[in-house]
Amino acid sequence: MNLQERDKKHLWHPLKQHQTHPNSLGIVKAKGCILTDEHGNEYIDAISSWYTCMFGHCNDFITNQVYQQMQTLDQIMFSDFTHEPAVKLSEELIKILPKNQNRIFFNDNGSTAVEAGIKMALQYYFNKGEKRTTFIAFEDGFHGDTFGAMSVSGLSVYNGPFEDFLMDIQRIPVPNGENNNLIAEQLKQIISENQVAGFIYEPLVQGAAGMKIHKAEDLNSILAICKENNILTIADEVMTGFGKTGNHFASDEIVTKPDIICLSKALTAGLVPMSITSCTEEIYTAFLDNDISKGFFHCHTYSANPIACSAALASIELLQTKEIQDNIQFIESSNTSFSEKIKNHPKVNSTRCKGVILAIDLNTNSGRYGSLRDQLLKSFMDEGVFLRPLGNTIYIQPPYVITKEQLDKIYATIEKVLDSL
Repeated sequence: MNLQERDKKHLWHPLKQHQTHPNSLGIVKAKGCILTDEHGNEYIDAISSWYTCMFGHCNDFITNQVYQQMQTLDQIMFSDFTHEPAVKLSEELIKILPKNQNRIFFNDNGSTAVEAGIKMALQYYFNKGEKRTTFIAFEDGFHGDTFGAMSVSGLSVYNGPFEDFLMDIQRIPVPNGENNNLIAEQLKQIISENQVAGFIYEPLVQGAAGMKIHKAEDLNSILAICKENNILTIADEVMTGFGKTGNHFASDEIVTKPDIICLSKALTAGLVPMSITSCTEEIYTAFLDNDISKGFFHCHTYSANPIACSAALASIELLQTKEIQDNIQFIESSNTSFSEKIKNHPKVNSTRCKGVILAIDLNTNSGRYGSLRDQLLKSFMDEGVFLRPLGNTIYIQPPYVITKEQLDKIYATIEKVLDSL
């Protein structure tokens, strides 16, 4: 039996209804921007495998760094020990994070980075003798699949069976420049009627919602109100971080900096799982006390895994090279040009770009996992391009190492598939 057939015997895949979609394509190799299946077919990875492999698959620089680390120290518990990769990563990351960030806490993945951020905010006030239980979040936001992260997420397709068990969340619309005053009024009312601990948001781009983009100045007006009312702000940069919006972090564009930042995905260039929750020194200090119970008793077995830290160090080093920064500008420019071209296509409703992200909304009403999405996914794969639409939104988020020829093929494939609808 091939991989696809063997897979069906025991495996349970995420985000999938196995009754109607029993097959999963077997991938045997990945290098650069190319995925190779068990039949020898090749596909351009146009979404960097869920925004992780931003420096290409099996990047030699990163794998060599990790190989060297594997010869020295593989894993050590982080509650009682420290090690060079973790210390060095904290030093290098603090250099490029927004200037108010000063402490690094290690987790396993994007959801647990958010989970830690939520718990930090709640315990911050608890340690100060305040009981704050409410969070504010955007409509249609997505922050992960653990219970705290689910609570602050607004996509019911993921959370429906669990809604009775979630935290107290007050939702506000995403700002669009026209509704800013209404949001400000709503926000102030929520704050006056609730004991609010924090506001969590995806800065500039809501990924799972369909790469919806909002402006820095509009978001800043919300953050300013939160700051005025002593509400902690949590930037979920799991998707946006490490160059995807054009800057190292989306928060770099926003005047009011977050108190807490959640990082994962491209943090380790997709090589191994790891995430980080960073915070200000003020938050960290609130956990210092002779009373042990005021410490942050939150831990993951693989926190600060040395191998993952070495991958992150290599990723951060690559991010800051002139070659990668030039490539990011090249992708941004190319996406903008294609956006202008495709926006007048009869099947296209609207387009938008931010950094290396391009989103194309089709003028159809299709469910998130409806038949059109399945049709588009198959059509793209048949053409040798891996694009995974979000409902009726096609989006591109390619590795920074993509070539002009590969990018042109992605664009041509989108045009061809849209012409066939």
